[in-house]
Amino acid sequence: MTTLSLDTTRDGELLRLATAGSVDDGKSTLVGRLLYDSKSVLADQLEAVESASRARGYGQADLALLTDGLRAEREQGITIDVAYRYFATGNRRFILADTPGHVQYTRNMVTGASTAHLAVILVDARHGVVTQTRRHTAVAALLRTPHVVLAVNKMDLVGFAEDRFAEIDDEFRRLAGSLGVPDVRSIPLSALRGDNVVDPSTEMPWYTGPTFLQHLEQVDLDEDLTALPARLPVQYVLPDGSLAGQLVAGQLRLGQQVLVTPAGRPAVVTAIGRLGTPVENARAGMSISVKLDGAGEVGRGDMIVAADRIPTTTRQVTATLCHVAERRLGEGARVLVQHQTRVVDATVASIVDRLDLATLEHTPNSDPLVVNDIATVVLDLDEPIAADPYRLIRGTGSLLLIDPADGATLSAGLVGPAFR
Repeated sequence: MTTLSLDTTRDGELLRLATAGSVDDGKSTLVGRLLYDSKSVLADQLEAVESASRARGYGQADLALLTDGLRAEREQGITIDVAYRYFATGNRRFILADTPGHVQYTRNMVTGASTAHLAVILVDARHGVVTQTRRHTAVAALLRTPHVVLAVNKMDLVGFAEDRFAEIDDEFRRLAGSLGVPDVRSIPLSALRGDNVVDPSTEMPWYTGPTFLQHLEQVDLDEDLTALPARLPVQYVLPDGSLAGQLVAGQLRLGQQVLVTPAGRPAVVTAIGRLGTPVENARAGMSISVKLDGAGEVGRGDMIVAADRIPTTTRQVTATLCHVAERRLGEGARVLVQHQTRVVDATVASIVDRLDLATLEHTPNSDPLVVNDIATVVLDLDEPIAADPYRLIRGTGSLLLIDPADGATLSAGLVGPAFR
């Protein structure tokens, strides 16, 4: 058995991953097995799981309960919300989002996968690629998730057959290729038994690739955000006049020519600070402060961008929305649009079509959006925003629609139409 530390790499790379799959494919069991075999379960957590398992009449601990944290989930044996878990090994830190498998909770996968570096899509080896597999793969592609793992679970129920795994792998790769998924790794496993989760399986000698955990530890996270144009949304103004925020893309350096959007005022970077220390340059992901010469008045909601590669400043945005609220959203509705640190009043000018994730077909339909709808809409903004297409820069190509009456989130949006 591989021995791993609970948290020996506090400063190591952080991998965000989301799991998805159909009901009963074993997502929660896989996550529970991963946490258990990697020694990432605290004693009181395991005791609670063992107690709940005994109450159900099980002869051993049901590891799925390590992620099914809500009482309603434990009582019904289902996952009804996104369960987040943190763990670490000697090589990397992880934040895992275990998302529901039911079709009515598609919005939860969008929430869980929106910041993920990697999506894990489970299939039952007996059933292979099903409609919900197509939906979850389409969501991963829609969100431009850089890496996808196809976890072919319950291999013990098909006799650990290599040809069955190869058949599923081939079908899934054709699906992923049609959606433009850039990186796929397929792994045969049995979450219940632990085969190929943390330790290699002795039942599948024909598989010579990494185990599930080994792949999570090894997958390349070097998404080169520094090669993108600089984008620094201003979060607040410090007492000395410095502008603070997180650089979501690109790089900034002393003396660099920039623009302050949406006004489009030119300026020069005269100082950069990080953790209170002056630095000569900064790269994507860093929280920094900058001073500008020539920008005039700058405040929260403005964005500092590379002068030679500027975003589109507009009062009208075509966006792909995933509607996450129970309340409907129709044409003519007044909303708040939050784009990074900027919040503006807006109107839903038109609902163009709906996207069927099972078939990837766009259907013209202007009816009000209901929960889990994915649709193309046109938004008229009262004030301009400076936005990039989501397919180019995830950070500045995403937005939220908010109810101005009570501040509730209505929809998550991606700038630009889906799969076009």
